[in-house]
This record gives sequence, C-alpha cells and structure tokens, in this order.
Amino acid sequence: MSFTGRVMILVLLAGGLLSGCIRYSFTGVTIPSDVRTIYIPFFSDRSGSGIGDLSDQLNDAMIDRFINQSRLQLTDSPENADVIIEGTITSYSNRPFSVAGDQRADLNRVQIGVQATYKYVGSDEPEWQKNFTGNYEYDPSEDPVDGEIEAIFEAMLRLADSMFNDAMGEW
Repeated sequence: MSFTGRVMILVLLAGGLLSGCIRYSFTGVTIPSDVRTIYIPFFSDRSGSGIGDLSDQLNDAMIDRFINQSRLQLTDSPENADVIIEGTITSYSNRPFSVAGDQRADLNRVQIGVQATYKYVGSDEPEWQKNFTGNYEYDPSEDPVDGEIEAIFEAMLRLADSMFNDAMGEW
C-alpha cells in the first residue's frame, strides 16, 4: 500500500473515532452533537405592563432564534428535551429617551426585562440564571401606538438574541 493510501486510511479511522466528539456548527453556532432538542415554555409575564401578548411575542422570538437559526428541534415537554430555557418577564417600561428643546420627547424607549434560566435536562444546577434587558427607541410624535408595537417587537428580538448568544456561548 502506498504512503498516500495509508494516510487516507488513518484520516478515515481518526474521523470515525472522533465522530462522537465533533460539534455541529450552523450559522456560527457550535452545538454538541448529543444536544438535539430544546424546550421553551412560555415566559410568565410579571411586568405589570397591561400588554396582553408580551409572553407570546417573547416565545415567538425565542422559537425563531433557537429553532430556525440552529439545528435544535423544539419539543413540547421538558422530559423530551436535552436543554431547557425558561423564565419570567420581570419589567416593562415606555419612557422618554430623548427630549427636544420644547420639553417634548423626541424618542421614547421601550425596555423589557427578563430573568431566564438555561440548563441541561438531568443537571441539578443551571448553566446560567441571568437577567436580560431588551430595548428599542421610537418616535412618539409619528405614530405612538404603532411605534410602541414595533419597539416591543424589536426589544423582544434583542432579548432572544442575547439569550441565544449566552446559551450558545456555553458550548
């Protein structure tokens, strides 16, 4: 057998032996090969905002980020999951961020706070338990209702991105 043939066999053998240790990468995300499923329950809303769909919006943003932008599959119960991310919406504010010379707000900032926990199923301790903040500014003089709705949406995307990045950074 030639030297090149031996090298190819060694490379194939090494690849076969290491296949259980190889991490999967998708859009810059590294996920251990044994982690396949995630459970994302609705985050309870304890913000007192009076906005009825904050939990739905955060859940949608989380599913989009974790499921549509990685190879993880969503499961409907913690028993069927490899990892769980859960939490609570803890705060909501919509306040002036920038004030014009006539004492009117040029920009309002929607700020949403979340406390979240990320853990492997079967592990006694979470990988992390953190507070996250998502915010977004809008011009209240243009269309205050639609502006706030868009700001909530964007703040939720930022929250989901932060939690995703922290969770993926653990691997």
